[in-house]
Amino acid sequence: MNILLIGTGTLGAGLYKEFSARGHEIRTVGRRSGDLRYDVTDPAQVTALYEHSGHIDAVVIAAGDLPFRPFSEITPEDYQAAFRGKVLSQIDLVRQGVSRISDRGSFTLIAGALSHDPVPMGSAASMANAALEGFARAAAVEIAPQRINAVSPAVLTESLPSYGPYFPGVDAVDLADVIRAYVRSVEGSQTGQVFAL
Repeated sequence: MNILLIGTGTLGAGLYKEFSARGHEIRTVGRRSGDLRYDVTDPAQVTALYEHSGHIDAVVIAAGDLPFRPFSEITPEDYQAAFRGKVLSQIDLVRQGVSRISDRGSFTLIAGALSHDPVPMGSAASMANAALEGFARAAAVEIAPQRINAVSPAVLTESLPSYGPYFPGVDAVDLADVIRAYVRSVEGSQTGQVFAL
């Protein structure tokens, strides 16, 4: 399978290693690193990305920007940034991608457990993650036989040194478990699912 992998951080690197080991051809996409350099929050760059990507069977997303601030300090611009950085970017990858990927290709979005398990300072993240989960369920109805799912993990164990303070008392999830959910989404047959971890 030819996989377009958006995101080159901890999760993206883990997904690259796993899907490569499973025999897939991977092209990585990031703003500052990866095989292809595009900012997927810009619809024009999403168009250019697809125009320069060749044959694609699956689009796998492992990136999204979110602000974390106390509710008393968060601004409308913060919510707009969260929506643009995590939700609209992924929606546009699907919207523009349905005519670019294989007839039976798939999209795997990245949401997050804050959609159903909020934490202090995470209202923008909760909003964005819940929107993505709803979008995945709704889009599945219309894009068949192409498939779409969302992976919705808690904070990664491997990311606790950086993000742990934002998730007090939350059970972290191991990167390996999140990767298995992505494999299930890409190589399986389900659609409209949210794989919550």
